[in-house]
Amino acid sequence: MAPEPPLLSMSGITKSFPGVRALDGVDLDVQAGEVHCLLGQNGAGKSTLIKVLAGAHQPDTGTIRWRGEDVTLRSPIAAMRLGIATIYQELDLVEHLSVAENVHLGHEPTAAGFVVRGRAAKASTAALLGRLGHPEVDPGRLVGDLSAAQQQIVSMARALSHDVRLIVMDEPSAALDPDEVDNLFRIVADLTGAGVAVVYISHRLEEIRRIGDRVTVLKDGRAVAGGLPAESTPTREVVALMTGRNVEYVFPDRPPAPAAGEPVLSVRGLSREGEFAPLDLELRPGEIVGLAGLVGSGRSEILETVYGARKASTGQVLVDGRPLRPGSVRAAVRAGLGLAPEERKAQALLMLESVTRNVSVSTMSRFSRGGWIDRGAELGAAREATRELSLRPDNPSVPVRTLSGGNQQKAVLARWLLRGCRVLLLDEPTRGVDVGARAELYAVIRRLADEGLAVLLVSSEVPEVLGLADRVLVLREGRVVHEAPARDLDEPRVLDLVMEGSPAS
Repeated sequence: MAPEPPLLSMSGITKSFPGVRALDGVDLDVQAGEVHCLLGQNGAGKSTLIKVLAGAHQPDTGTIRWRGEDVTLRSPIAAMRLGIATIYQELDLVEHLSVAENVHLGHEPTAAGFVVRGRAAKASTAALLGRLGHPEVDPGRLVGDLSAAQQQIVSMARALSHDVRLIVMDEPSAALDPDEVDNLFRIVADLTGAGVAVVYISHRLEEIRRIGDRVTVLKDGRAVAGGLPAESTPTREVVALMTGRNVEYVFPDRPPAPAAGEPVLSVRGLSREGEFAPLDLELRPGEIVGLAGLVGSGRSEILETVYGARKASTGQVLVDGRPLRPGSVRAAVRAGLGLAPEERKAQALLMLESVTRNVSVSTMSRFSRGGWIDRGAELGAAREATRELSLRPDNPSVPVRTLSGGNQQKAVLARWLLRGCRVLLLDEPTRGVDVGARAELYAVIRRLADEGLAVLLVSSEVPEVLGLADRVLVLREGRVVHEAPARDLDEPRVLDLVMEGSPAS
């Protein structure tokens, strides 16, 4: 008896854009009911390949077979009608519409030929949200009012509202805390148990082992390995395939002794009602302090309040012993604080502008002469700052949107280096950054600290906090429940503290 053909088979897929060959003869096959992981550094071709599969791009050459038959995916609607749904990392939800309206957008429930609104749409949406383990999400609530994790769930509900046979998930865990990731994996297991295939893209290799069945690795637009067993293929081998070189999963060495000297940043009794309880914190030049906790524990809110983007309910932020004006970003920046926010594309970068303008935007007065900008001086300063961080390509005139995630983050850091900031606030510094670029960013952050910069770090990845920080504050429900040198903690201990631990003395 002949074996069942793959649910999906993509053969010899090529795709070129002006000056770039994004895909160069890629093969990919996916079986029904499996989790097929797609790995590769930023720029390897993953996004282009899934857009071809989603019908958003048309391949130049190659064939796509769906359930044993040749198909042409001329549009996302055509792909969806076949049963292929894609959940992109940059969620394509409509913020001013409700959850139910987003879930059913383009295929609203009908009866007797008429669109049914209100109760029917909300009821079917509520059922989908319940299936996803999130019955608390109100179908009538505006999507723009939801957290990033809740918006991810809405995107999944929208995919499930169709008769899907294959779901592509692009970095689905990026905005989720450990409990949410567990729930995501439960959903994936339920889907694959029902015969639905999942193409799963993630930079977190530990997730691939936990959830994946097989792995295809892309590099420079080519599939350098296909169908590798996810559980048994050594991490070192996967990394070498992705990068073309061996990358050790080690963090830079910490200094042998704690940072000395007077605090450059002091936080005294700082709080925001409903977000985090009064907090005391001191940060010395050359020290990296990490904040560990689940999404909603107050981590990002603390950084934004220190930076002045949120006004504190109580307490003070002091730099070199001088209090900052509450709720004033300008005062914080003038005092030497810089923030690299969690959502760098939306909150930090001018995506249509050049790298130069993104780097210089906080220092424009330095290049202004009589109301005119000295473009040469601006470009020279940006080039010097970006070269110090080994930003690639070495051309600050290119649009920042053309850079990989890791290099976009370097552009944000270069901005604050050029500004001469003394305290750097980092919120999820490696989110959406590939393995090779992560190692580079870790080295950059450690080097900056060694040169005297004080760093306050937030990350959802506990190993990242423990590997980079000198000292760690563990948060739970807006309160510090433990503080210790990073070398005295391990991941199980931190996870126990953030989920069930008792406040420590």
